[in-house]
Amino acid sequence: MNERAGEDDLVRAEEPGAASPWRFSVAPMMDWTDSHCRAFHRVLSRRALLYTEMVTTGAVIHGPRQRLLGYDASEHPVAVQLGGSDPGDLAEAARICVEEFGYDEVNLNVGCPSDRVQDGRFGACLMREPGLVGDCVAAMKAAVSVPVTVKCRIGVDDQDPQAALDALAEAVVAAGTDALIVHARKAWLQGLSPKENRDVPPLDYARVRRLKRDRPGLPIALNGGLKSIDRAKAELAEADGVRLDGVMLGRAAYQDPELLLRVDPELFGEAPPVADGFEAIEAYEPYIAARLAQGVRLASITRHMLGLFSGRPGARAYRRHLATEAVKPGAGLETLRAAVAHVRRGALEDAA
Repeated sequence: MNERAGEDDLVRAEEPGAASPWRFSVAPMMDWTDSHCRAFHRVLSRRALLYTEMVTTGAVIHGPRQRLLGYDASEHPVAVQLGGSDPGDLAEAARICVEEFGYDEVNLNVGCPSDRVQDGRFGACLMREPGLVGDCVAAMKAAVSVPVTVKCRIGVDDQDPQAALDALAEAVVAAGTDALIVHARKAWLQGLSPKENRDVPPLDYARVRRLKRDRPGLPIALNGGLKSIDRAKAELAEADGVRLDGVMLGRAAYQDPELLLRVDPELFGEAPPVADGFEAIEAYEPYIAARLAQGVRLASITRHMLGLFSGRPGARAYRRHLATEAVKPGAGLETLRAAVAHVRRGALEDAA
């Protein structure tokens, strides 16, 4: 998107579900969706719901809370994702996240398949214990006044996805969950790495739609394999009388952040906050300057911006410049501006 959308270009999001808080969100991703990443994504979309990386209950209760949970006020609406399986600990962690840090939503991870998560008896292995998940949701609901949601898979290992997802949904609905975000793949806890679990098990969007058909009052968002705004719009459209309440994009939004510029106009009928990647960086500069003044290294921020300008002339030089220069002591805004200059020159040369 190279120029700000005019009013006539906006898609009016008047269909049912348009106002759902979960209409569009960026997935929680370990090592990626930290506060710097979320602040950058917020520059690109006012309306996207942003999620933290997963934080364990033990870390919230006993760890360095400000480092783990602190964030910039510009990130709202922002949800915290918790990992855990003890209802009491989850209730206490949720209370801390909401009362002390002001998060807008608490999400329970029932989808991560890593060995570390399994060893802690949380994440995707909880698909086998829907009753416990229900107890966890009920405890968090009693502790906080903001929405409590669950992100899950359609099943694990040899589970029947029809039975597994239905049982999980029944338990969390009875406990009062506000929404269910479903990664439309099984997780294989033995034999596949976390990376493989994001790609190898086949997607089953139809299973998620069947759940929405059977539980029309439960807000349901679809996650997994969505790589573009066009595909997201297609999955949000009504089909066979079923309309999902939202979509969640992960790696696509991180690796090509400019696609977030299409979220507000095409999914909410509102003008984007900035016109393009160049304007996004200008809008983000005050945040970067403030963090640099606090002693944050430039590379800790710009690592989330390497996918910007993807496919444009000069994008490779932009990435290379940031990768080699932003890590150097004392690197500041001039380093970022020099990287952007490669793309500006590339655009001029391409137009010549």
